Amino acid sequence: MPQATYLNPAGIADPSPSGFTAVVQAGNTVYIAGMVSQDENGNVVGAGDTEAQTRQIWHNIGVAVQAAGGSLADIVKTTTYVTGIEHAPAVRAVRGELFPGNPPTSTLLVVSALANPAYLVEIESIAVVG
Repeated sequence: MPQATYLNPAGIADPSPSGFTAVVQAGNTVYIAGMVSQDENGNVVGAGDTEAQTRQIWHNIGVAVQAAGGSLADIVKTTTYVTGIEHAPAVRAVRGELFPGNPPTSTLLVVSALANPAYLVEIESIAVVG
């Protein structure tokens, strides 16, 4: 079994005070924790705007996968949490822009709330790099 590498890359908010790691790499598989619309200082980006939040989340996922030597093109699976089904079209539109050919497999879940009431979307992902 490959040894796991734990990463909290610069450029995204440090999750360690909350007791988790942003990125865990085991071999060429990269597990990226649920990302929310925070800038690198932990401030909410796009309050009330699903599209802006989704774009920030994908920016954060990009930073995370790059820390493991990959890119968004290496994402193979996502799980997206939205606080209402009305957010799904904006989430899908942004994903469609980023993955016009072969999008990663994905699951969409509607949840009653996320960790901060300002968050409308959270996306966790898995990538295969190298």
